[in-house]
Amino acid sequence: MSQSMIHTAVSVRQIALQQVQAIPEELFDVQPQAFANTIRWNVGHLVFALDYFLSLGLPFHSNLPEDYTKFFHTGTKPADWTLAPPTKAELVQYMTDQLERLAQLAPGQFEKPLPSPIEMGPLRFEIVGEVVNFALVHEAMHLGTISSLAKVIQHELADSVK
Repeated sequence: MSQSMIHTAVSVRQIALQQVQAIPEELFDVQPQAFANTIRWNVGHLVFALDYFLSLGLPFHSNLPEDYTKFFHTGTKPADWTLAPPTKAELVQYMTDQLERLAQLAPGQFEKPLPSPIEMGPLRFEIVGEVVNFALVHEAMHLGTISSLAKVIQHELADSVK
């Protein structure tokens, strides 16, 4: 499980980076009516959440600015931001840094028990690999949201030009 998890984590993050880099920054703060957040929030949430999940059981200490919690933790939203959020370039740089750190993980770490079990709603994680697997699923879910946001925004912009 361990080496394949690292490979999957690296692959998922590479896909995320390609997808995010292809979206013009002017679309990052558009929030279609049917969505709870923006592309910028979802990208920042990917960055914040990966650091958070990996720090739960691995020697993976976050180097993110403290204000990322206020911007991108679960339950936050752009409408509540009082400071300027990070730029696309900054978010992409953190995503790239995390990709490099993912590639350096040691496979044997994933079978280790967590210091204490983690419960998130109906989910319960007891070993490091379970949290890492969830982090990958979580990233893929938000990639789907980012893709949907980009498509809806581009469709709405095209309709407004007609």
